Amino acid sequence: MKERHEILFNQLKSYRNDTLSLLEDVSVEEAEIIPKRFNNNIRWNMGHIYLDQYLWIETQTKEKTNAPSEYNSWFGYGTSPTDFTSETPSYKELKTLLENQIEDIKDKFADKLEIVHSQTDMGMNTIEHVLIRTIFHEGIHFQHILNLKKFIK
Repeated sequence: MKERHEILFNQLKSYRNDTLSLLEDVSVEEAEIIPKRFNNNIRWNMGHIYLDQYLWIETQTKEKTNAPSEYNSWFGYGTSPTDFTSETPSYKELKTLLENQIEDIKDKFADKLEIVHSQTDMGMNTIEHVLIRTIFHEGIHFQHILNLKKFIK
């Protein structure tokens, strides 16, 4: 693997560990709270981070990833915890999914990072491009989780 790809996966893992560390002192009950002036809760943000990374890969490659299609109805853009059902992954399940996601992506796509596909937003046309974009996106939701914690703790 090229050095820049190793660096990319190290960054993805490091930022994901930051997100997981932020969740360490959040209880299951706290993860469900939607404070006033907020549209979502911590559990929704966790699922959205997980889903978004896979959706960008699927959009780019047209290949199916590990994200089940029903996740889009719970964690996709424009959804909220009011869309949750008894089938929606729990807080604990989402933590486990987030813990394993970067290695899963590395195992399945590390050798495909530079394959050129049709351009998507902002001229992105490789998995490498979309993974860089997902770092920014995870940072946005890291901040959302941080803000939610300030209101619930």
